[in-house]
Amino acid sequence: MRILLSNDDGYFAPGLLALAEAMHGLGEITVVAPERNRSGASNSLTLDRPLHLKQAPNGFHYVNGTPTDCVHLAVTGMLEHEPDMVLSGVNLGPNMGDDTVYSGTVAAAMEGYLLGVPSIAVSLGSFEGKHFATAARVARELAERCRAQPFGAPVLLNVNVPDVPYDVLEGMRITRLGRRHKAEPVVRQVSPRGEAVYWVGAAGAAADAGEGTDFNAVEHGWVSITPLQVDLTHYGQLAPLREWLGQ
Repeated sequence: MRILLSNDDGYFAPGLLALAEAMHGLGEITVVAPERNRSGASNSLTLDRPLHLKQAPNGFHYVNGTPTDCVHLAVTGMLEHEPDMVLSGVNLGPNMGDDTVYSGTVAAAMEGYLLGVPSIAVSLGSFEGKHFATAARVARELAERCRAQPFGAPVLLNVNVPDVPYDVLEGMRITRLGRRHKAEPVVRQVSPRGEAVYWVGAAGAAADAGEGTDFNAVEHGWVSITPLQVDLTHYGQLAPLREWLGQ
């Protein structure tokens, strides 16, 4: 089994190291990750400059680009054989609800999915980062299940794991994405040169976090597994839009 690992926190991130260690012995493991933290990079590709692929002393490869760049470069140019699976993570912090739109962790997995490879994004449910090993173990279990029971078509799974010891987990639940309230306003500051600078505000609190959502599952100690798709078509507005245009 050939497994490609990536993330958005950078090749030096503890979550990526935990994931690589957890995958040991499962197959041929290749790591290609950004050279620095690219959280929030979403699905961006670098088109205005060349990408450089380098290798760290621990064997991990890193790229001067985005998470999407890393997976795209690996699958379409670096690897001699297409991977059987792409795993992205373990991210420091959750990627639930609206987070998936901005997440570089999810984007790395999505690029694998778009290239026809079953892909899983794995995130830790808090920013404390106490139990990366728990999330990495969950990722290992899912990878083993995919190997034993492969899907008939590529899948894209978004997995969020409570930041607790493995033995405390309640289990796994299949969920849908929740929704957040709109983000907090940008934070305005003044630079030492007297210029106005702005920091993007924090994400909004959970708005739709009821039963069946990823927010609800993680809050109650369950691993949340949400299948994602890339089709952004709003099918419910096709008919009203045709009527609006008089078609």
